[in-house]
Parts: sequence; C-alpha cells; structure tokens
Amino acid sequence: MGRIPSLDGVRAIAISLVVWGHWAETNFHSDIAGAYASLGRRIFFVLSGYLITMLLIREHDKTSTIQLRRFYARRAYRILPAAIVFLLAVILIHGHETHWYHLAAAGFYVINFDFAPPWFIGHLWSVSVQEQFYFLWPITLRKWHRYRVPVLAGAIALSPVYRVACHLLQLHGRADRTFPAVEDILAVGCLLALFEKRLPRIRLPWALLMTVPLVLIPLHMGNLHFHITPGLLLVWWPVMHLSIAGLLLYVMRRPYRILNVQPVTWLGKLSYGLYLWQQLFVFGPHPRPWYFALLAIAAACGSYFLIEQPMLRLRERQSPKRKPGQVLVPAA
Repeated sequence: MGRIPSLDGVRAIAISLVVWGHWAETNFHSDIAGAYASLGRRIFFVLSGYLITMLLIREHDKTSTIQLRRFYARRAYRILPAAIVFLLAVILIHGHETHWYHLAAAGFYVINFDFAPPWFIGHLWSVSVQEQFYFLWPITLRKWHRYRVPVLAGAIALSPVYRVACHLLQLHGRADRTFPAVEDILAVGCLLALFEKRLPRIRLPWALLMTVPLVLIPLHMGNLHFHITPGLLLVWWPVMHLSIAGLLLYVMRRPYRILNVQPVTWLGKLSYGLYLWQQLFVFGPHPRPWYFALLAIAAACGSYFLIEQPMLRLRERQSPKRKPGQVLVPAA
C-alpha cells in the first residue's frame, strides 16, 4: 500500500499547529495561538476530504459501486481502537468529574453537538466531525454519484450561510463545531480529489501567495479575540480553505524534501494518537513546552506502536486478497 508524497509532512505541520496552539492558548491565554490551532484542524479536514474521496472514487471507477460495509470496517480498524483506549484512560483519570452523557457523546462521535463538554474530551469534536463525514459521504457518493459535484458545491455554499445564521442567533462558539458549520472545509478536499487531474500546475509564486491567508487570517482572528464577523464567515474562511487545498496540491506534485524526511513523516504518522492524547497534558502542572511535548509524544508513540499499527496489520490480514493486475490505492 503506497503513500502519497508530502502528506505525512502536511500532517506533521497540522498537528504541530494544534499542539503548540493548545499549549500556548492554555498557558498564555493567547487567542492568536488558538486561531493557529484552528488552522491545524482545518488542514486535517481538507486532507480527510481529499483522501477519502480519492479512495472512494477509485473504487467506484473500478467496480461501479462502493462497498459500504468494507469501507466502514476499514475506518473502524483505523479510528476506534485508539479512541477507545483514550476514553478508558479518561474514565480512569477523570471519571469522577465527568457526567455519563459527555462520555456517551464522545463514544458515539457526536460530541461536536455537546455544547459544554469537559476540557479533557472537548477536542474530540473534530474527530466526531470526521467520523460523521466518513459515515455520510460514502452513502451520498454511492447513491448520488452523478450529482457529486453539485452536492459538494451546495455544501460549500450553504455552510457559510449556516455559520452566519448561528452568529446572528448568538449560537456562535457552540454551533460552529456542528457538522453543517464545517462541512464546506471537507467538501473543498473532496473537490480537490475529483478535479486534481484537471487542475493546472501551481507555480511557486502562486503557492507563496496562497500561504498569505494561512498566516494573516488566523492572526486577524486572534487579534479580534475570536470576535466573528460576517465577512470572516462568508469570505475569508472560504479563501483560507481554498488556499489549504491549493498548497496541498502543490506539495503533492512537487514534494519538498523537508516534508518527506524521516523525522517529519514520523511525526505525521503519530498525528492521530498525538491529537487524542495531548489534551490530557496541556493542562498539566508543568507548563514547560518540552515537558508537555515529551509526555504527549510518549503517549502518541504508545498509541501508534501498541494499538494503531497492530490493528492496521490485523485489518490487512482480514481484507480480501489483491487480485492480479488490481490497482493499489494509497493507504489511509
């Protein structure tokens, strides 16, 4: 199973933004750091939309259908074991201060609809969004394959309107984590997978231009202390999401060494476990970044080598054998 160049490097950048942003936001009450943590999550959303759509489209092109049971089983092997172990640890450490319905929301991947989760599982809202995407998008793509582009365009058009409506109803800060509020970010990644081969080559000056929104928009959000404006919801966030997709395409077509050296790709491979576990250490008694990073990476290594990799090997052993001439798709 091959891996697409630079994607682990992109994961490393995204998880670094999230971890650093959470630590700095907590210890220095920095809204700017929180805004860059949000950028890291948005990068993960675009990447998920791209990878999952690419896998599903390749399967549909080859077989004229999508085997939902097989897809869900593969996602379960990838996501559930590490998440279950993390939730068990949360119960052991913080069970006495956690209501059962918060844990149930996390366990059933609907915590993004829980508007007051405890801090040690609050970050799982983005994992819930991705799980909801994994559930809904294959069904949609299988049933309305001919209308896949209008469906995605509708999501991109409606999601900013939904965010503005939540803002006007004074629900912003709570409803902005629900699936309709972020589905456009995933849809941008999906469209990238659909039109990747038709898109022109992106040259370096354009790639540099696309980095500008990724630097300035989170900085603007942080300076405003997350005071959301309609212009930000309707214009600047969509620009940032399109820039993420453009840069993703650029580094896949032109793999830079820095994104593909072993230490960087290693961090990218740890990204899921690191995202799960870092929240338990960000509020710890030692605010030193090296101490926090050491604990978080140690927990992520345990998750990766003791849980994630064994489950992925089990998944591959139980998957159907590859037939001669069958095209391999990148691992996800």
